[in-house]
Amino acid sequence: MYTILIAGAGKSSSFLINYFLTHSNRNKWKIIVADGDAAAITEKLNGHENGEMAVIDITNAAEREPLVKRADIVVSLMPAHLHIHLAKDCLKHKKNLITSSYISDEMKEMDAAVKEAGLMFMCEMGLDPGIDHMSANALIHSIHKVSGVITSFKSMCGGLIAPESDNNPWHYKFTWNPRNVVIAGLGGAKYLNKGKITEVPYDRMFEHNKRLNIDGAGSLAWYPNRDSLRYLDLYDVPEIKTFIRATLRHPDFCHGWQALLLMGLTSQEDYFETSGHTYASWLKMKTGYKNSISISRHIANTLMIDENDKMMGMLQWLGLFEEKPLQAGRYSSADVLLSLLLEKWSMAPEDKDMVVMQHEIEYERRGATVKVSSSMIIKGEDREHSAMAKTVGLPMAILAKMVLTNRIKPPVGVLLPNMVSVYRPLLVEMAHHGVIFNEVVE
Repeated sequence: MYTILIAGAGKSSSFLINYFLTHSNRNKWKIIVADGDAAAITEKLNGHENGEMAVIDITNAAEREPLVKRADIVVSLMPAHLHIHLAKDCLKHKKNLITSSYISDEMKEMDAAVKEAGLMFMCEMGLDPGIDHMSANALIHSIHKVSGVITSFKSMCGGLIAPESDNNPWHYKFTWNPRNVVIAGLGGAKYLNKGKITEVPYDRMFEHNKRLNIDGAGSLAWYPNRDSLRYLDLYDVPEIKTFIRATLRHPDFCHGWQALLLMGLTSQEDYFETSGHTYASWLKMKTGYKNSISISRHIANTLMIDENDKMMGMLQWLGLFEEKPLQAGRYSSADVLLSLLLEKWSMAPEDKDMVVMQHEIEYERRGATVKVSSSMIIKGEDREHSAMAKTVGLPMAILAKMVLTNRIKPPVGVLLPNMVSVYRPLLVEMAHHGVIFNEVVE
């Protein structure tokens, strides 16, 4: 019997845990789910005979390490900064590790030791990053096989609300870690555009969006995602002139978030005592309000828009002008905003989310320019069985299964899934679960 340790029982874990439980009898697997929230684990395991609950503090080595030692493979859905605790244990006890997060500097520094131990630490194995790497590299390698020279690559992905559940003026609800949404873009972004490196600071991130139409998803906008340049070598596109990785949102969301950013409402540094404050007084404090005009006029002036602009309705809908008391304590504006958005952007039980991914590639072949568009649209069933949980969890689950069943010889090192030996069999099985890309060639 193999033992699989899953660290994390949050929003994105439901599909992954269910996948392992569904395959556990046939493969003789024991599934340990470790998290600090007993109720979340209980809900996900649902009394399955092969499931085991471990309520632990993941930062406590005495609680964590014995579980890693018992496991044959470790799958981490913890917040990115916590993977390193599991990684150190996995190295010590010689266990393969799979995570959905970007490769951190700490994790990267472990590469030589992980290779020497003959282990696989597969990172960036979720949706974005994850499915994007695998599907993009499958396209890129197929173009290389016909001697195509790739000149432009754009990859865009977004976790959105499905049209039938889109009932607020922001066209958005939380489908994954809410705090990550609030701090998105914090480090700015960098990408290659027509041969020139473009850097976008945080304060201009959400005004820096471009429109596009995707069949089945409608009109969307994208803004650049982190540092695209770090993937140039890994994607093996030496002749490339444009290389952009981006996040998809509704255009109104981008405009609205830029307004919140400009008013300082996303700041993580401005801790203050919230006792006695309301949402309206917080807004006034952050925007330097004086009593000479109405708060709505002041905000319109601050944003340089008309008081009847659609943006004002979006802010009004959030409740920013209300005299509703803030939770008492010492919090940052980002904390206050998150608390508000958790109330406003929560999915109802019957709500459906939607994951959209699109790659746009241009390449030269025999003197002609060829354009390839490859898109994936997946809708969830409801809040619990979401498209986000499916697309984040499925790649990790399939890789773990293929390693445990010897379908894949695990590559060694601290890696992301850009190698043929990994992405080819995974894309085939994911297609059986409805993760399918539709290609259009011009």
